[in-house]
Amino acid sequence: MDELGGRATAEQVALASRLGWPVRDPGLLVQAFAHRSWCAENPGHEPNERLEFLGDAVLGLVVTDYLFRSYPELAEGELAKARAAVVNSASLAGIARELGLGPCLLLGKGEDASGGRSKPSILADVTEALIGAIYLDAGYQVVEEVVLRLVADRVAEAARGPGGQDYKTRLQELCAQQLDELPVYSVSERGPDHAKVFEAEVLVGGGVRGVGEGRSKRQAEQAAARHAWQALHASAPPSRPAGPAEAPGGPATPAPGGTSRAEAT
Repeated sequence: MDELGGRATAEQVALASRLGWPVRDPGLLVQAFAHRSWCAENPGHEPNERLEFLGDAVLGLVVTDYLFRSYPELAEGELAKARAAVVNSASLAGIARELGLGPCLLLGKGEDASGGRSKPSILADVTEALIGAIYLDAGYQVVEEVVLRLVADRVAEAARGPGGQDYKTRLQELCAQQLDELPVYSVSERGPDHAKVFEAEVLVGGGVRGVGEGRSKRQAEQAAARHAWQALHASAPPSRPAGPAEAPGGPATPAPGGTSRAEAT
């Protein structure tokens, strides 16, 4: 490519190295990040849209195969829901942000000036284009390994079913029930922009009850919430079984401590 001197940018090369992609054709690496707005200003260069089309199919196959083999207990409908929770624009944009794909993009001047490097639609598309480029350049085994490193946590969360993955919500509900308060999060970060690691602490009752880290603030907070939820859930008093005086659908009988049995269960 003329403007790039036929070479990938330093950001693109660094990204490929982090992903474990041994690039044989730098042209594919560059094309994966070539937005149509940049190609319009640099005639003769192909945008990443065809790679995006291919990457969408490759991503779907990798995730579907992984779900099928790893979760034999899930029925067809559950498998489809889990896949949809991972293979969607919001999830792909999140992956792009975690990887730091924004600086790798080749955008037209207008698109760049209007914040194109952080637009979810562009980030989701470039994630698919990158997957397509890896598949063409390095083959299925390499792209499968890369994709699973990027989505395995999301797949595991989705496979647990609705609400199963959202420990922040579960912790909030548990704290409200047990302590009548909400958890408070504190997040810090370390490392260079292209490889940041976020660390989160969650405070409940004035003390740290969970810590976690991840490649994004969301992941770190979810990890901390999971640890705190597990600790609080383990220390929760056992639910009180309903007594014989409690008729189905009837009024709840007060339990010791002023809490109704309906609430205690």
